Amino acid sequence: MKLGGDQVVNRIRALVANWVHCKRLIFGSINRFNVITSCLYIVLAVICWYVYLYEFVPPAIVDETAIVDSIDSLSKEAKDSKGVCDLYDGSWVVDETYPLYNASQCPFAEKGFNCLANGRKNKGYLKWRWKPKNCDVSRFNVGEVLEKLRGKRVVFVGDSLSRTQWESMICLLMNGVEDKTSVYEVNGNTISKKIRYLGVRFSSYNFTVEFYRSVFLVQIGSVPKRAPKRVKSTIKLDELDSIRSKWIDSDILVFNTGHWWNRGKLFEIGGYFKVNGRLKLGMSIMDAYRIALNTWASWVENKVNTNRTRVFFRTFEGSHWSKSYTCKVTQKPLVRSKREYRSHFSDIIKKVVNNMSVPVTTMHVTPMGSYRSDAHVGIWGDKPTVPDCSHWCLPGVPDAWNEILFSYL
Repeated sequence: MKLGGDQVVNRIRALVANWVHCKRLIFGSINRFNVITSCLYIVLAVICWYVYLYEFVPPAIVDETAIVDSIDSLSKEAKDSKGVCDLYDGSWVVDETYPLYNASQCPFAEKGFNCLANGRKNKGYLKWRWKPKNCDVSRFNVGEVLEKLRGKRVVFVGDSLSRTQWESMICLLMNGVEDKTSVYEVNGNTISKKIRYLGVRFSSYNFTVEFYRSVFLVQIGSVPKRAPKRVKSTIKLDELDSIRSKWIDSDILVFNTGHWWNRGKLFEIGGYFKVNGRLKLGMSIMDAYRIALNTWASWVENKVNTNRTRVFFRTFEGSHWSKSYTCKVTQKPLVRSKREYRSHFSDIIKKVVNNMSVPVTTMHVTPMGSYRSDAHVGIWGDKPTVPDCSHWCLPGVPDAWNEILFSYL
């Protein structure tokens, strides 16, 4: 039978459709076969690999008792760490046996630090004792300390805060001396803010307590030629103070520096940093402080006989100036320190000391001072019109530093 044109076209279309359908069936089966085959190969490979591992590498056996023991051990260590005696982690507690001396009866207590004699009415600031969390600072026994210091030489080196601690120590110790005239300044000097050396001798016990004023610890030098006019002096960061030889051969050696390392004090003396004979006009204060501390550390390591001399470095003492640089002394210590009691200076001190090759003790007093917004000189200093929220009244916070210092003995 003869087909028309349209019928031929439709017949061809049907044949093509059947061919495509058959192709899909055939290739679909092949693809499914390939997938199944691939999966079988993967499973077989995993089984072979497991058999290989099991044969040559024994399976790990978990000892449950060991895990329990480890947890118990860690818990025990955690408990022990909580019970560690950190003399600088604690709080201030009221103690009616304080103060430990009367500044008005101590000829070596600077008038500017005797707040009570300068008109302060509130006496509550005198009644606080520092109490570490997990232990106690040894109770101050003046007779015992005097005997321990017999024949010794105690040296403080630093700025005015170091001088305050020096004065505090002398007043604490004088309470145990019957003949007050046996305690005297070796050169007959009166206490001065500018004098570079003060030494008090306890002749009945044959020991001295000395103070060397060295606000930077490193050398203050002259102005180099062709220096800018604003440069009035230089701080030689790589050279220790010229009086450094005086500090050697002491039995107790206590350092501090920090309060002069600020733009105001440096501008006051026109001071700029110097390293290897070259001015460093753009050097930051923190970088300069770090270099100076490393210079100090190197000197201690090479010049101080630490078998004889016990070396201490007291960290930066917190002040309580407001952001507008006003000074408001509170009635009581802060219940919780609201100020950031970490100090970049203190961090540098701790890091440098920790890296030293000889034993040096860091007295980290920064946190404990941060609570005592009530204990600053304020308007009860030798200049009432110039409030002071940096220095401390005597008796006061520096006594706690010395109690901790004596506890190391």
